[in-house]
Amino acid sequence: MNTKIHPLAVVSPSAKLGEGVEVGPFAFIDDNVEIGDGCKILPHATIFSYVKMGRDCTVFPGAVVGAVPQDLKFDGEVSYVEIGDRVTIRECATINRGTKASGKFLTKVGNDTLVMSYVHIAHDCCIGNHCILVSHVALAGETDIEDWAILGGGTMAHQFTHIGQHAMVGAGFKLVKDVPPYVLAGREPVSFEGVNRVGLSRRGFSEEKINEIKDIYETLYFKGMNVSDALAYIEQNFPKTEERDNIIAFIRGSKRGVINKPRPSRG
Repeated sequence: MNTKIHPLAVVSPSAKLGEGVEVGPFAFIDDNVEIGDGCKILPHATIFSYVKMGRDCTVFPGAVVGAVPQDLKFDGEVSYVEIGDRVTIRECATINRGTKASGKFLTKVGNDTLVMSYVHIAHDCCIGNHCILVSHVALAGETDIEDWAILGGGTMAHQFTHIGQHAMVGAGFKLVKDVPPYVLAGREPVSFEGVNRVGLSRRGFSEEKINEIKDIYETLYFKGMNVSDALAYIEQNFPKTEERDNIIAFIRGSKRGVINKPRPSRG
């Protein structure tokens, strides 16, 4: 199988390791673990039970994937962590299993996502594809992050927070409300800081499309309407597009409410 397991590693006989997997010294892989082809489990990394990892992932020293949830409602039930393909989990990051209480039983990290050092992903979080969680991000249970979102270093997300696709949150902020798609979020308290123009451009959005998104958020935040009226106006007056519908659906589906417009600066 071309699997390379260092003699000082501890790997359960029941663990399933794919082709070309490398396991470094003092790494630990528990029962009921599946590691996809081409993965590298570096020295002192820990993979506990009920973890399924895709192909070509790298887990760095000190990272712990699949530890039981830090949730007092957890009662020893079987629950899971699912890691996609080409995921990088850097030093001392922690990813906990799901819980029965949530009804999900699953914590999930999508493809091509970068989890930097000391990040904590709590029980039942769902992280999309192509996301970046910068060092010291802390996600409480059942946080959902959509594809291509970026969270700056030290960001903390309250339980049940939802971050939309292509959103970018600055460093060191506390998220207690949802961050809608395509936006920049910053200040204290966290608020709307504009459209993530640079990120969208890098991902192939045209200038016309970016301006369409900008106009939708201008209507939502700066035309003096409440949220319900603004969404109705957007639905009636903007062309039906994927981006328009994503924004409307996200805001209408928000349980915590979305971040506010920025407060006027004190001069």
